[in-house]
Amino acid sequence: MLSNLCRHIIDSCPLFEQHCQLCGQRATRHGLCQPCRQQLPWRPGHRCPICQAPAASAQAPCGDCQGKHPAFSHLYSAYDYDYPLEGLITRCKYAPSPALQGVLASLMPQALQHAQGSAGYYQPDLVVPVPLAEARLRQRGFNLPDALAHALADTMRVRFDDQLCWRKRNTDSQAALNRRERLKNVRDAFGVKRRCDGLHIAIVDDVASTGATLHSLAKTLRKSGAKQVDAWVLARAIARQA
Repeated sequence: MLSNLCRHIIDSCPLFEQHCQLCGQRATRHGLCQPCRQQLPWRPGHRCPICQAPAASAQAPCGDCQGKHPAFSHLYSAYDYDYPLEGLITRCKYAPSPALQGVLASLMPQALQHAQGSAGYYQPDLVVPVPLAEARLRQRGFNLPDALAHALADTMRVRFDDQLCWRKRNTDSQAALNRRERLKNVRDAFGVKRRCDGLHIAIVDDVASTGATLHSLAKTLRKSGAKQVDAWVLARAIARQA
C-alpha cells in the first residue's frame, strides 16, 4: 500500500521530473522517456525454451542446451543485450548511480511478461540475486542484481532473500573467456547458507551471455535441495561465444 502511494505521489508531482537517462533531452518521471523505452532491444522470433537464445524452433532446445543442459530449468530476460541498453548497464555497473539502478530495476517486469507467455512458467517461491564477491562488492559499493531481484520479487509478490547465497571467491572476469572457460572459471564459486528443500527459486543477474554463472549458482542451489531453479536477467546477450 505504502509503495503504491509513493509511486502515485512521484508520478503526480512535477518536482520529481528529471531528464531521460538515455537521451538526456526529454523530461520524464520514470527515468526513461517513452520514445527511448520503445528503443530497448528485443528481437522477434523463436527462442530456445531453456536458455532463450535465438533458435529455429521454440519447441526444441538449442545445440548448447542439448549438449550440456544447464542446471537452471528456464532463463527469462526482459530485453536483449544490445544498443542502447548495453550502455546503460555498463554505466550502472561501474559508476554508482542510484537513479540509474532504479531505472534498470523498473525494466525487470518486462521479463515477467515474456515469461508468462512461456509454457514452462511457474511462479517461484523465492527470488535471489547472484552475489558478488566481498572484495568486488567493496570496490563497487553495490550489486546491481540486488536491485533487479528486489524489483522482480516486488512485482511477483514473492519473498526476496539477498542473504541465502554467497560467493566463495573473486572469479576472473568472464568477458574474454569462451563458454568452456567460463564454466570452469565459476565452477564451485558459490555457497548456500541453508537448505532449500522443495523450493522453486528464481536467481537474478543483470546479463546472461553463455549462462555459465547462472548455471553454477543454480547447480549449487539444486545440491542444497531446491526443487527447481529458474534464471532471470535484465538482458540476454545474443551473440553466443564458442
